[in-house]
Amino acid sequence: MAGGRSIKTSFTAGELGDHLLGRGDLRAYENGARRLRNVFIQPTGGVTRRPGLRHVAILPGAARLVGFEFNTEQTYLLALTHQRLQVFMGDTEVASLAAPWTAAMLDQIAWTQSADTLLLLHPGMPPQRVTRSSHTAWSIGAWQWVAQPFHRFAPAAVTLAASGATGHVTLSASTAFFVAAHAGVVLRIGLKRVLVTAVTSGTQATAQVLDTLSGTAATTDWDEAAFSAARGWPVCACFHQDRLVLGGSRDLPNRLWLSRSGDLFNFDLGVGLDDQAIEFGLLSDQVNAIRAVFSGRHLQVFTSGAEWMVTGDPLTPASIQLHRQTRIGSPVDRILQPVDVDGSTIFVGRGNQAVYKYAYTDVQQAYQADDLALVARHLINGPVSLAYDQARRLLHVAMRDGSVATLTLFRTEQVTAWTRQETDGAFRTLAEVDGIVWCAVERDGAVRLERFDDALCVDAGLTGSDPVERLRWTGLQHLHDRVVQVVANGAPLGAKPVVGNAVELDEGATSLQVGLGYGHLVEPLPPQLAAAGGAPGAPLRLVRVTFRLLQTAALEVDLGRGPQPVPFRRMDTPLLDAAPPSFTGDVALRGLGWRRDTLAPLWRISGDAPLPLTLLSVTTETRMTN
Repeated sequence: MAGGRSIKTSFTAGELGDHLLGRGDLRAYENGARRLRNVFIQPTGGVTRRPGLRHVAILPGAARLVGFEFNTEQTYLLALTHQRLQVFMGDTEVASLAAPWTAAMLDQIAWTQSADTLLLLHPGMPPQRVTRSSHTAWSIGAWQWVAQPFHRFAPAAVTLAASGATGHVTLSASTAFFVAAHAGVVLRIGLKRVLVTAVTSGTQATAQVLDTLSGTAATTDWDEAAFSAARGWPVCACFHQDRLVLGGSRDLPNRLWLSRSGDLFNFDLGVGLDDQAIEFGLLSDQVNAIRAVFSGRHLQVFTSGAEWMVTGDPLTPASIQLHRQTRIGSPVDRILQPVDVDGSTIFVGRGNQAVYKYAYTDVQQAYQADDLALVARHLINGPVSLAYDQARRLLHVAMRDGSVATLTLFRTEQVTAWTRQETDGAFRTLAEVDGIVWCAVERDGAVRLERFDDALCVDAGLTGSDPVERLRWTGLQHLHDRVVQVVANGAPLGAKPVVGNAVELDEGATSLQVGLGYGHLVEPLPPQLAAAGGAPGAPLRLVRVTFRLLQTAALEVDLGRGPQPVPFRRMDTPLLDAAPPSFTGDVALRGLGWRRDTLAPLWRISGDAPLPLTLLSVTTETRMTN
């Protein structure tokens, strides 16, 4: 009979897909797990039950969340909903404004921020400028162009003539060109501007002359505003080297515009001086509809078919260069803005089943894209939102199915660990503001604004306190008619119904935590039987398993006969209904019976007790027959 002893000191490979069950030779297998649910991987290797979600507000419908940081002490969360912008400072709504976007537009909205101004973009909406004047004073308005970019959309042979040089004139095109949406669009004839006031037909329109025209003869020297209701509006934007960079539009999907240096809304190309605006297209052997622009070490451009690097130090009309780097592509069904993590750019691949790290290598002097989800492909199911918690080094990716895949990423320590977060409902969108991760969660047909809170072990939760013990606690309208988990004075009381907006206790309490329960799961990969020295297919027995815990208040372990609570050894006996003290140390359990299913886990940690749990390491002793 052969015996084996295995020490698992790290979970830094996270949850692995079943396609790796036969790859015990990989380092990831040694540090991975088969299932990790509602837990976070610490950068040091341990597994911790995730924090709960604090209820903040009920939103009017589908939402897009945007973080807004005015300075280190003034941070806000902006919730974009159907024709509405809500501003939250902490857990308090401080402003609510009418907005020009609709719920159908939310997935394609992009944004970028400079100081007290947030720029919002959508290809079907004039770009908007959200401005903060004070905590409670906010405004929304269309951009005021100093000089907007222009482009020749009509074929080169099409001529345009004006009936006069000043005032109101009639414009006549040699072929059908005008559409109804041209009303309100600025055209240039010989670099002189005219504003279309009405469209008469495909070949005629009326206009107001803004700059006295040089002549009235038909000419091919004319163009129109690059962005308009007739041609579409910018898709995305960022700030780079003191320029505003605009990427793509409906009718010019592969074009980039860079404003004048220091003059962010001035896109006048001038005569090509160093500080003047820049414009060019991404031309290659494939479609390159721009989906995101990102300011990193270089200006990075993410398109539907490839990733590009724009160089120039500084960027000028004469020095700018464009280089295609990789051919991954980005999703086209929604805008997923890249995220910076330790100098690398994280973006979602076009197939919606991969998350890539886009990093510059000094050796090759080029960017490379590494697939971060290669070993956990089953967790990536149509990403819809990303948020990075820098303090915990956690990248949260919300999926179409309502789950969240969480990646612990620590490049210098080679930590790439995925876990899956689930809740009684569906995660729809995420945002990070000043170290706090916010979520729009759909529950019971309503969209709730919630945030991760280390003080909670329940979802959609609220806390309350009173110096006088109370039996009835109110303010739970958002949990009406739900069965909730209750923690009173730090001790779990189990499930209680919410009647109306209140929950009733059997005994009074001075502090309470109420919310929806959620379960956690830590399941290891099958043991490497070859290392145990047993015969293939021979029965296997778990002799002993030892869990090293840190500040853990509850532990349930399944050794093959269902989950069982584990009593911790303590010198004192806790009072009945008192908050269970946390335990740090080793817990050793003996296994019983032989098993032939070599893919079954030797142990499994699961449970829904709303109490903290941190697992640092696991030591297993096994026996196999020869």
